Amino acid sequence: SDHMENIYGYLMKYTNLVTGWQYRFFVLNNDAGLLEYFVNEQSRHLKPRGTLQLAGAVISPSDEDSHTFTVNAASGEQYKLRATDAKERQHWVSRLQICTQHHTEAIGKNNPPLKSRSFSLASQGSANSPGVQRRPSQNAVSFFSVGHHRLPTGKKVPIMQPDHLVDVREMMSQAEGQQRDLIRSIECLPVSGHLTSLDQDLLMLKATSMATMNCLNDCFHILQLQHASQQKGSLPAGTTISWLEPKISLANHFKNGAAQNFPAEINKPASVREEQSIAEPCQLTREPEEINPDEELEDICDDKEDDLGAVEEQRSVILHLLSQLKLGMDLTRVVLPTFILEKRSLLEMYADFMSHPDLFVAITEGGSPEERMLRFVEYYLTSFHEGRKGAIAKKPYNPIIGETFHCSWRMPKSNVATDAATSSSAHCPSEQVTLPKDPEGQAELDYYTVKFVAEQVSHHPPVSGFYAECVERKMCVNAHVWTKSKFLGMSIGVTMVGEGVLHLLEHGEEYTFSLPCAYARSILTVPWVELGGKVNINCAKTGYSASINFHTKPFYGGKLHRVTGEVKQNMTNTVVCRVQGEWNSVLEFTYSNGETKYVDLTKLSVTRKRVRPIEKQGPFESRRLWQHVTESLRDGDIDKATVHKRALEERQRNEERLRAETETPWCTKYFLKDGDGWVYHKPLWKTVSAAQTQQMDSN
Repeated sequence: SDHMENIYGYLMKYTNLVTGWQYRFFVLNNDAGLLEYFVNEQSRHLKPRGTLQLAGAVISPSDEDSHTFTVNAASGEQYKLRATDAKERQHWVSRLQICTQHHTEAIGKNNPPLKSRSFSLASQGSANSPGVQRRPSQNAVSFFSVGHHRLPTGKKVPIMQPDHLVDVREMMSQAEGQQRDLIRSIECLPVSGHLTSLDQDLLMLKATSMATMNCLNDCFHILQLQHASQQKGSLPAGTTISWLEPKISLANHFKNGAAQNFPAEINKPASVREEQSIAEPCQLTREPEEINPDEELEDICDDKEDDLGAVEEQRSVILHLLSQLKLGMDLTRVVLPTFILEKRSLLEMYADFMSHPDLFVAITEGGSPEERMLRFVEYYLTSFHEGRKGAIAKKPYNPIIGETFHCSWRMPKSNVATDAATSSSAHCPSEQVTLPKDPEGQAELDYYTVKFVAEQVSHHPPVSGFYAECVERKMCVNAHVWTKSKFLGMSIGVTMVGEGVLHLLEHGEEYTFSLPCAYARSILTVPWVELGGKVNINCAKTGYSASINFHTKPFYGGKLHRVTGEVKQNMTNTVVCRVQGEWNSVLEFTYSNGETKYVDLTKLSVTRKRVRPIEKQGPFESRRLWQHVTESLRDGDIDKATVHKRALEERQRNEERLRAETETPWCTKYFLKDGDGWVYHKPLWKTVSAAQTQQMDSN
């Protein structure tokens, strides 16, 4: 091709957090299909500092700016590069893409399919290579042990073992042992001096070797699946394949950088075996469960996350983790160390945003559309403070798919603010709802109840649905949130993608709202949380809207946790209220009539949620599901908490793999897919509408 010429020149290459960007001399070797780089042009005759195979690679211009692009090799290695301008970037990207396509197609033409060479895999390599020699008893017939069965007879299903992959597994096991020895050698180095165990290059070496083993493990599993799929077309019906288990167990949890030796299955605590052996969720009852609020008790847990010691002690683990991350990397699939976890699930954290239910119920008591919008804005801004527990930025548990959380709040009716302008005749009698009565049905209860349910409806991407309602006040809120985490250098950013809708059924109003981004700052010292971004609240029926800005702290000066906003009547473009202050301290509301209202969040009363005791919860309710991890964290036993957390994660991966292999879709319990969002299966707006229709029919 006319475009297959070799090109060379200087580009900036991102190395790591410590070194940052460096100028390097790059050479595109089209004949060999390699991208090589050197320290400078003068060292071009020497051995390259780095080489990347382009066959199967992906060349991607970055959306960060017009100069940056990435080269992602099939091996998993990545170069992040930056040209001097957009024109030079396009020149490199186009030439790299042409070279990549040429060599990728050449591999496909020159190599036979896997089926024709898979049976010779075990015999390849030299006779002295470790783990490659064939066992004397092994022959072509013993590769598979084939059996048959008839399903109607109920006899035991025959098993077929792909023995020829055992040699591959043995080689990988040896490589894993060598990788562990490498890590131990690095960890035996002193913590101070010329060469230490925290040397940045050694941390990078540890991360690279771990990534290599993970990649090999994934490839091995793909081989198993490919062999199984190829055999399905040639084996008699009724034949099954038994995977080589257990799969390669990689030491991916560290204490001060040292590899952890997890106990054998027989020595695992009963709680761990229980976590690993819970049946496939869809085989359990997936019918929605009606939770009786009378079974719930006031929550007595008070897990404040104010212990900074663990972060200081585990500094090398954080450095090890950071050495594996690249700027902008999606952290959805990154396993974070256990010691940075909060003692609650993300689903329970969403519930804690409702810790001021009196302000929530008071929204519908507003006597005018303007008053109701102002009350919602006040409730919205006061919800984030209690959602965070303590000053330190810790991460709640990632909910597993099918996990649920239920709770409720009760607040005396006298605590709910009313509006003097609200008239008892503001609504027609047919819109009134019968208030709950006591068990004997003699009198109305003197409190309101707000019920809450959340469910993890998707694992990849991680999406949660949550719903809350107050039947007495005929109001409910439905929301779905997709948490997208990205590595930003010395901080981690979490984008809350999704939308919530508040329904005030007495007024026929719907308020749509979004959520701000969250950032964990200073992750190498004392991590802390701040919110950032612009959110909007809109009510299409009344024409009122609110625009709220959560300001991140500037590099120099400025206040922490600052928030500003304004509420407008869109039809007249009139600002009816301005807000400023800190979302975790004091908020100032200035109204169009000149009045000013201050809300001190630190002095707002918090209503404790009511939760069923763990022994009455289902196996996939958050507190029961994570109870052993939580107990271990409370006891300060990080190793034990890691074992329990790892068991839950492994079970989820196995279930997800099984569903993929059997093409079984996941079935949710409480939420239904609705376009791009998720809606509670029995929302209040449906039940109220049905009740009103029934009442009209009876009249």
